[in-house]
Amino acid sequence: MLGLIKKDLLMARGNLKVIITMLVVFTLVSINGNGNFSFIPAFISVMIMMSTFSYDEYNKTDAYISSFPKGRKNAVKSKYLTTLLVVFISIIITFLLSIAVGYAKNSINMEEVLSTTLGCGFAVIVIQSILYPLIYKFGVEKSRIGLFIGVFAITGIASIFLKTGADINIPQNIVNVLNNYYMIIVPITIILILFVSYEISKVVYLKKEL
Repeated sequence: MLGLIKKDLLMARGNLKVIITMLVVFTLVSINGNGNFSFIPAFISVMIMMSTFSYDEYNKTDAYISSFPKGRKNAVKSKYLTTLLVVFISIIITFLLSIAVGYAKNSINMEEVLSTTLGCGFAVIVIQSILYPLIYKFGVEKSRIGLFIGVFAITGIASIFLKTGADINIPQNIVNVLNNYYMIIVPITIILILFVSYEISKVVYLKKEL
């Protein structure tokens, strides 16, 4: 399984120059402009992991992996472990860039930095947790299209919902719990989402005909 993790990391390394260029550009834009693009590293991690699936599909790696004992199980497990590692690194970079941008603008807000970092990590994990079972079932291209359609659909529904002026009343006690314990709630939620996604991906991939 370590070999599979190394394989994905080596494939990700091929995009290193592009990633560094993007980070430099968006950091400079964040410092010199009004926007803050420190969330970019977290979402680059999605692109990195998508590229590993694309390489596997192009090189027909599935057939080779399936020839090993527990090959498919280890393939799914290694993909999720690699994802955690890449997301963890991207979150650290997000945190450091947020501090750097805040320092350059003389407006460091550690609470905002932490919430931005956790929010980016949570969003990325949710996206990948939804995407991976779809990739194992339908392949990379169809899953990517499905994700885009889903994002646009959710955005459209949310926009319509907001334009109608609908008022959502969340009980104050729930709001207080979320505000006070989000540092605990977010990681636990991420673990649960990942576990469910992993189990679904494993079942789908084991049943898939190659």
